[in-house]
Amino acid sequence: MSQNVIPPQATSSLAVWLDYLNTIHSTSIDLGLERVERVAKQANLTKPAPFTITVAGTNGKGSTCALMEAILLDAGYKVGVYSSPHLIRYNERVRINGVDAADQLHVEAFDFVERARGETTLSLFEFGTLAALRIFQTEKVDVVLLEVGLGGRLDATNVVQHDVSIITSLAIDHVDWLGSDINVIGYEKAGIFRSGKPAICGQPQAPGTVAAHADDIGADLHQVGIQYNYKIVNETTWQWNSGPYNLDDLPIPQLPLPNAATALMALGSSDLDISDINIVNGLKNARLAGRMQVIQRDPVVLFDVAHNPHSAHYLAEKIAQQYPNRTVHMVIAMLHDKDIKSTLAELEPITSFWYVASLTGPRAAKASELCEHLTDNFIAFAKPVTAFKAALTNAAKDDVIIVAGSFHTVGEILEYWQQQGE
Repeated sequence: MSQNVIPPQATSSLAVWLDYLNTIHSTSIDLGLERVERVAKQANLTKPAPFTITVAGTNGKGSTCALMEAILLDAGYKVGVYSSPHLIRYNERVRINGVDAADQLHVEAFDFVERARGETTLSLFEFGTLAALRIFQTEKVDVVLLEVGLGGRLDATNVVQHDVSIITSLAIDHVDWLGSDINVIGYEKAGIFRSGKPAICGQPQAPGTVAAHADDIGADLHQVGIQYNYKIVNETTWQWNSGPYNLDDLPIPQLPLPNAATALMALGSSDLDISDINIVNGLKNARLAGRMQVIQRDPVVLFDVAHNPHSAHYLAEKIAQQYPNRTVHMVIAMLHDKDIKSTLAELEPITSFWYVASLTGPRAAKASELCEHLTDNFIAFAKPVTAFKAALTNAAKDDVIIVAGSFHTVGEILEYWQQQGE
């Protein structure tokens, strides 16, 4: 930790601020609310908007936020979204009405938090969370959608007085921080529930700790398969229901359907003014970079940030449905604290050729670590972009190239792709 670093000014660049924020706390992840809550209360940031929805979960947080965002925007609300990590630019972490917040908004908010924190140290994520809350406050948004960074109970986003809580899904991930007991993970994520407020759980047959915690604090729990249900009707439509309330002939969105069902339950449990046509339009419009994102057709080039067995299973299922009997070139690089073996095993049935790359940074896995779990048809590369170029060279017009394994992998290759198009 370095307390002698001179802080940037309100006129400093965003890059200078981000460099500074990486130096002022000893660890990048520091779960616990005492420090961040103290600053949030002093700075009056615990109620950043008239209505806030907080979203936890192993997978699907970003998609659920994007789906709610699209519906709320169609309904005429001014919407702020906080998500992490970013793919290319830090600005992606804060959206106002679907647009990434400009450098100046971030810088002014960082300067505000810097002055408010006094002697209290904050991690980069904690600092960024408080800055996002400040941006939503100064921009006077109507609704804030907050994506939890890690876990829930001890995550910096949990300092907010939110109105609806969501758990999108529950699976084992972040073992170093949350352990490998699904009951413990359920309890940690249910830590965002609030007494007397709606709490939505999109995980089928969720561990008992979720309902137990909701019961203990008197949260109004809505669980998929119990309080709400959904089903696919045909290739283009699905239906959703909760008690006497039914929505029929809904368009199937480009983002995962379980997350759409969860988003509808969250919005339905709120007092927000949303019509059926807002829901239909939102489902049609919702998009999110790096989630089943097709950027080219011949061959198909698809980006998906699947980085654990749960998300890899979903990706493999969708590819098998949408591109049956196609040759798949899998460009993949991962972090070493992920379940590499099981993630690769989920992708193996759909993969014809592997292009395995090393990432950089303290959590990065080397290509060799991934190759240990593959038997044939794989080549190792030093960098994701090099692996991607090889896949582009080798793929035939009818093939499918998938880029997956990490936000870092997708981010690096997406940035390269955008630069090629400039």
